[in-house]
Amino acid sequence: MNSLPDRVRRRVDRRLMPFLFVLFVIAYMDRVNVGFAGLRMTKELGFSDAVFGFGGGVFFLGYFLLEIPGTVLVEVWSARKWISRIMITWGFLAAATGFIHTAQQFYWIRFFLGVAEAGFFPGILVYISHWYRAGDRGKAVAMFMAAIPTSQVIGGPLAGYLLRVHWLGLDGWRWLLIIEGIPAVIFGVITFFYLTDHPHQASWLEPEEREWLTNELEGERSARTKHMSVWRALRNPEILLLAAISLLGLTPNYGLSLWLPKMVQRLSNLGVTEVSLIAAIPYLCSVPAMLLTGWHSDRSGERKWHTAVPRLASGSALTACYFVTGQVWPSVLLLSIAIIGFYCAHPGFWPLPNMFLSRAAAAAGIGLINSFGNLGGFVGPYAIGFLTGKTGGFGPSLLVLAASAFLSGLLVFRVRVRKVHPVPALV
Repeated sequence: MNSLPDRVRRRVDRRLMPFLFVLFVIAYMDRVNVGFAGLRMTKELGFSDAVFGFGGGVFFLGYFLLEIPGTVLVEVWSARKWISRIMITWGFLAAATGFIHTAQQFYWIRFFLGVAEAGFFPGILVYISHWYRAGDRGKAVAMFMAAIPTSQVIGGPLAGYLLRVHWLGLDGWRWLLIIEGIPAVIFGVITFFYLTDHPHQASWLEPEEREWLTNELEGERSARTKHMSVWRALRNPEILLLAAISLLGLTPNYGLSLWLPKMVQRLSNLGVTEVSLIAAIPYLCSVPAMLLTGWHSDRSGERKWHTAVPRLASGSALTACYFVTGQVWPSVLLLSIAIIGFYCAHPGFWPLPNMFLSRAAAAAGIGLINSFGNLGGFVGPYAIGFLTGKTGGFGPSLLVLAASAFLSGLLVFRVRVRKVHPVPALV
């Protein structure tokens, strides 16, 4: 017979994780589908590499502005209402991107798309902390964030198909952006009715299960740093260090996410369908590796090495890729290793703020970390576009991304947090 903790974990997993996973698949497809659209869009609209890189990255400047207040609202108001609002708004704006004609329109729609989506990802991380104990969060984060590579696996073949259509006088890249915005609106409405903000409100748990989970989470919160205000949390040296680590880690991550299809296209001279399928390979490999890392981080109770080693591996792979940029399959292999490393770092990294901050302070801290991290979403794509335009190849930008990944991994060792209690295996 299953114990009460095991039963509660399974019920929470079954109820929340599939739904949150789908939400993030939708979110990430809307965030990076412009990379696939760029295979056709840049030629039709006459965009240079610098214009495309800036437009792809300016999303994260808008995201940066409202990240912290958006995350705090999830904690102090309502996760389901705020996440629902975010999805409906960004769905309409994502679809509207399919109607742009000029670089200025591209910049503005991407900027406001970032504003609309601000708070979604860190808000979900805060929401996970409402339902999972500290020792369970590595696996929970891995299950949720496995949606990122999964979205690329789904998005690649889908983009390959949509880029070949020409309906109602509109090119396929426009339909790619329009169609992939619709699910966000639909699921935004569903979110309002489906999600439950806190365990004590969960009618889908038995009374003893609600009581046990509520008491466990409240006990953990009481054991953390007490009476730390939001503003004090934002000045906490550990939070600022985590923000720097996130910025340096996500710069190469987002840079590759946006530019990988065009990298493969220029290396191989293949058509958009083949390029879309090849670009999905690294993300297909990332899903099991990410889940395994999250499971092992929870079982061992260790977070720092599970964050640092994947980032250092990514930096090594990007450095090696510099020397084989003229060869298709060695480059794809090394870029795959780099991308796997980026995603395997997340399960160990994102539980860290909740290990030493109280509820509202942790929400603000996660918001700050993700705000600065997502500035890497501007720096990475723009740096690749700028350096490629100046040098005529991707080699120099790969070395810049490698240096960023190395520094991110090394800084992790300076974070001072206690080790969490390992999670017993489910029987």
